[in-house]
Amino acid sequence: MKRVLSRSRWRQVLALLTAMVAFVFLYETRILDSQYAAFHALLEENPQPPPGSQLSFSATAYCKGQTTASGVQVRTGVAAADPAILPVGSVVNVAAGDVKYSGVYTIMDTGPEVQGRELDLYMWSCHEALRFGRKSIAVTVLRLGWDPQASSPRLIDRLFRRREAARKIPPPDPPPPAGIPPAEGGATEEDAPATSSPSTQ
Repeated sequence: MKRVLSRSRWRQVLALLTAMVAFVFLYETRILDSQYAAFHALLEENPQPPPGSQLSFSATAYCKGQTTASGVQVRTGVAAADPAILPVGSVVNVAAGDVKYSGVYTIMDTGPEVQGRELDLYMWSCHEALRFGRKSIAVTVLRLGWDPQASSPRLIDRLFRRREAARKIPPPDPPPPAGIPPAEGGATEEDAPATSSPSTQ
């Protein structure tokens, strides 16, 4: 009887530990989920999503005009967006379900009809833009505006930054003032600049 109780107690402890580990794992995953962060960002006063966010957008296409709101010429890879959400200079990765329209776009244009979570992709052909219609797309924010500090860090950047932060390199010693030789272990007499002494003149 004691053996059965002890076995069941160990099973209870094991089940409890498994449930605790699963809860912590799911909780951490939920916190790190970029969609969860983007959702909270949209609920706040500032609707701009942080870099790395993955959001659902609606996409249309346009073909008219020669100059964007930022002043550059229109070309493939340019998109218009609501500056309250994606300011000019933002870089996004678009997953449109079609390889032809998926890829990296730079937000260089705005428009009165582009409001909320909507992207307007530039296309050279107006027939192609009409055929494109309106699609649901997934947008990953790579950079928010022109600021390079507002970019989502890549895996290699995160690893190098973590490694550099762990290394503590002391700052180099300042150079000695002019005319004073360095301290011990520094330059020898041969390295010192030649100066004329009063006794040799």
